[in-house]
Amino acid sequence: MPVLLKTGRNACPTLMAQLQLEVVTPERRVLSESVDMVTVPGLDGELGILPGHTPLISQLQTGVLSYSTGGRTSQLHVSGGFVEVKEDKVSVLAEVAERPEEIDAARARLAREHVEKQLTAWTGTEEDFETARAKLERSMVRLQLAGASRS
Repeated sequence: MPVLLKTGRNACPTLMAQLQLEVVTPERRVLSESVDMVTVPGLDGELGILPGHTPLISQLQTGVLSYSTGGRTSQLHVSGGFVEVKEDKVSVLAEVAERPEEIDAARARLAREHVEKQLTAWTGTEEDFETARAKLERSMVRLQLAGASRS
């Protein structure tokens, strides 16, 4: 729902701009809605995006994508892919994107424990180590969101 904004003493109400947020994976469209603000986990840290943001393309890091609409904030787990901002449209093309209610906390906990055991006695290649570390990161974000959705 658009927000009315008044500025100045006798100003007429105007509509506050919103962003169109699209989150897609190779398998499905996860989200498509108008939002007030988006925060994505970029490669160099979190990117806060408001209407009128400068166009950009950035690589995504595993983490939490947050978006706000009408004072209510929602979150998604995202991993891998890219974000593009262009003309008040935010397009997230992710390898993985999940809503908190879609996350199986027990499975994520088992995955975390399995990878932690692998990493404590590591004997593989550096590339395999990075793959295992990324799996650990994904399971930890999943557990964070799954726990937050059940509180």
